Amino acid sequence: MELPVVSSWLVKLLTDTLVKTMVEPRRRCIALSAVQLGKMAVGGILYVTLVGASQISGALAKGSPRRQVSLNQSSDEFLVKDVKTFVEIELEGITRRTDAKRGFNPQWDSTFNMVLHDNAGVLRFHLYECSPGSVKFDHLATCEIKIRYCDDDSTIFWAVGPDCGVIVNRAECCGKEVEMIVPFETVDSGELKVKLVLKEWQFTDGSHTFGLRLGASSSSGLSNIKTGRKLHVTVKEAKDFAGKEQSEPYVKLQYGKVVQKTRTASPSLNPVWNQTFEFDEITGGEYLKVKCLYDETFGDEVIGSATVNLEGLEEGSVRDVPVPLEKAISGEVRLLIEALTTGSNGRTGNGWIELALIEAKDLVAADLRGTSDPYVKVQYGNETRRTKVVYKTLSPKWNQTFEFPDDGSQLELQVRDHNAIMASSSIGNCMVEYQRLPPNELFEKWIPLQGVKKGEIHVQVTKKVPDLQKKPSVDSDSLSNRAHAIYDQMKLSLIKLQSLVEADDVEEVLSSITELQSLVDSQEQYMLQLETERMLLLNKINDLGQELLYSSPNLSRRISY
Repeated sequence: MELPVVSSWLVKLLTDTLVKTMVEPRRRCIALSAVQLGKMAVGGILYVTLVGASQISGALAKGSPRRQVSLNQSSDEFLVKDVKTFVEIELEGITRRTDAKRGFNPQWDSTFNMVLHDNAGVLRFHLYECSPGSVKFDHLATCEIKIRYCDDDSTIFWAVGPDCGVIVNRAECCGKEVEMIVPFETVDSGELKVKLVLKEWQFTDGSHTFGLRLGASSSSGLSNIKTGRKLHVTVKEAKDFAGKEQSEPYVKLQYGKVVQKTRTASPSLNPVWNQTFEFDEITGGEYLKVKCLYDETFGDEVIGSATVNLEGLEEGSVRDVPVPLEKAISGEVRLLIEALTTGSNGRTGNGWIELALIEAKDLVAADLRGTSDPYVKVQYGNETRRTKVVYKTLSPKWNQTFEFPDDGSQLELQVRDHNAIMASSSIGNCMVEYQRLPPNELFEKWIPLQGVKKGEIHVQVTKKVPDLQKKPSVDSDSLSNRAHAIYDQMKLSLIKLQSLVEADDVEEVLSSITELQSLVDSQEQYMLQLETERMLLLNKINDLGQELLYSSPNLSRRISY
């Protein structure tokens, strides 16, 4: 390159500078590793069926020296009757075990629900011998099956086979059963027959398995920031709890910093709760921690725990998830999980909850005279209301109505005994499950009280949604108009009955009497509803008057004078 009026050394300096600036950095570029842009498996649900074992006499002989003499006998009758074996399965902190079976070829046929926390895992099987009258178990042998997800949505299973060979099986899709016969690690220790079903894989983008993940992988990014959605978690039931049949189990849920727990269930290894809890969904904290405990006097006993990953949960679809307990011999908890988007005003329904507390019956006696002074404390989210006190009764009638903005909070009722001197004492509590009620329909129920031996409370709950409420019709839609219409039908039926009696038509008379009885029952029902609404209206007017009286200081002073 020649430049006019520029010396050669200056041209060389310029050229060297350009080369160093534009060319050499390219030579120093380091090639980055390829990035996997497709979906990545982060967990899976695996069903493992232990069918049985065969030819485990060698393992028994090596594991129990006291039996070596018996192996040389012509008959194995003594060994078959005396020996019991079981298998323990281990996968990423979850352990399950079969029942103990007799013989050299035990058959267990036991299926277990296991969880993978990654796209691969190692399933270990440990064979144990349990001797009669001994609390110790002799470890006999071990074998392994490795599992891995493949990019074509298939699953590969492999293990070490006979003579150090390899046993490989492949399931082309989720749900396909794979059967494997795997030798135990020691020579002449027998074989184990298992059936494996990879029920579903979960991915980072929420695809393939409805977007629900079970696992305990680490989270990243922002944490404890609300997304604007509500998570409804229903603890349905549990099964195969290991522990005490006479203790009362309960479940504790933790999501982020919020901890909630169910009521204690009746003593059982298969308890039922059917309780729903609500959480504000947060980013970076998608893991729901589940812990099952027994309620004990001197400290609660842990049954087992598990972690559920809620990242990628699709909105509006309810997921029925059986969650196996970790660090437990057996047991799993069944959860229903649903995500809902709140409205612009922060409410899930843009309406309100109308709660009518009618009455209670068969309450426990809190006073020495054999009665109570009951009232109800209503807890809805951060709002607290209470009814009037009904003195000296075990069957109080309140007939009071309360309204709350529908934000999906828990609705808890605490029936308490009023005491003028000391603090009031609890005589039962219950939860009102209203979240799944259809809008603008009255739900009426007697709810048993928890934490006491007896007692029920009568409630009416309605989820009011303004947009769906029907406009009043000019026809006979009100209860009073319906009652009057039934009364007119009854008069016509009586006239018809009189004419049938005069005509001596027995069959028609019986039919007319049945119809008349049905009308009488309907009228009684409507009259009862009218009376209930009248009482509720009067009490509501009284409550509004009391609130107005105490909220206006000037009015209170005028009345006092």
